[in-house]
Amino acid sequence: MKLKLIYPKWKKLPGQTTFNLPPHGPVVFAATLPEYVDISFTDENVEELDFDEECDIVAISMMLTTQVKRGWAIADEYRRRGKTVMFGGISTMLHAEETLQHADSIFLGESEGRMEAVMEDFKKHQLKKVYNYMGKQPPIELVGPARRDLYKRELYNHKGVQMVDLFHASRGCRFSCYPCAVSYLGGRCFRPRPIDKAIEDMAGIDNNRLFIVDNSLAQNKQWEMDLFREMIPLKKKWISHTIEDDPEVLDLAAQAGAWYVYQAVYDTSDYIKERVKRYHDYGIGVEGTILFGLDNQTEDDILRLIDFLLKIDLDLAEFTILAPFPHTKAYDDLMRQGRIFDKDWDHYNAGQVVYYPKNMTPERLQELYDYAWKAFYQDETQEEKMFKLFTQVMLREMEDGTYRPRNRKLANKSFGKDVDRSKSHFNEK
Repeated sequence: MKLKLIYPKWKKLPGQTTFNLPPHGPVVFAATLPEYVDISFTDENVEELDFDEECDIVAISMMLTTQVKRGWAIADEYRRRGKTVMFGGISTMLHAEETLQHADSIFLGESEGRMEAVMEDFKKHQLKKVYNYMGKQPPIELVGPARRDLYKRELYNHKGVQMVDLFHASRGCRFSCYPCAVSYLGGRCFRPRPIDKAIEDMAGIDNNRLFIVDNSLAQNKQWEMDLFREMIPLKKKWISHTIEDDPEVLDLAAQAGAWYVYQAVYDTSDYIKERVKRYHDYGIGVEGTILFGLDNQTEDDILRLIDFLLKIDLDLAEFTILAPFPHTKAYDDLMRQGRIFDKDWDHYNAGQVVYYPKNMTPERLQELYDYAWKAFYQDETQEEKMFKLFTQVMLREMEDGTYRPRNRKLANKSFGKDVDRSKSHFNEK
């Protein structure tokens, strides 16, 4: 059986440094398919999709709301050609009813231990319209290595620099943040993978740079510390969301190769300032993630926050506008209050205002968002700040013998500096 697996493209936000990471969801799904399924994978963000390629069934994996309209269009074309189309992934779960109108079948939930039966249904021409496993998570022990062999590696370099591979050591989240859909998608229970299996999986990834995509590593302190201890010998360099604010945990994270973290910056308190400093004290960079448009924010609050960001030594900052995704409390609240005025899913990219903010006009919120990007990167561009972080990781890799340039000549030329000269510059600082 030949299955065509597709990850739809989406329009990137203007003004930001554009690079493509190898997508995680499709290759995790691919690992759950029976061995007899021959998989051909296309990430439409880095290569053209060939509708004429022979296949028996098409599987479309969607992560972002801004992918859904393109995913539906792809499905419509394949079905016009007489192909069977199945959808899965995060955005399929968030937009199930609409997606069903473009699909022969949709799969909702986590696929481990379940795809053998689905493929048998297809072979018997008995494919169900809906496979709904929402809230019925399979044993976390079933999660195995993703099918990273499906990637075309040469397509995931940014100007000659090797990007990160995505990896997850746990699923679910015990927190329930206001604009987040994770509790709906993966449940409110923290589900860590067995550490030995996670480490074995991580060790098998042919890339020294990882993005650990867990919703938060700071959910179980003992598990977090045990994981970091076991990671130390791997000499991986990694990015993650929040790490526990504890000296012992931060020290282990640094030893384990923590490169930088995504840290929410939600106010101008001394705690946030000190939080950033503590990461830096352990050699861990910080990319601040800043959300605009909450009901408790005024225009002055946002302006003060932007000024604050310029003073706390962030390595990078990423600004977003509240996007009320379906199945979140934000969506429910704003819909009930009649405040959502734009229901074009292409615009739900966290960079466009699609609702009426409480304390300003939509136009003013959009202006403040645009101003935040310009103000933070006025002295150094986003790419220049990224280069500094990549310089740091290259130096660490050189020190421990794990540096493997994919295309050093191109990387040096594209970033405008030689790695060796960058080493001298970095050491001076």
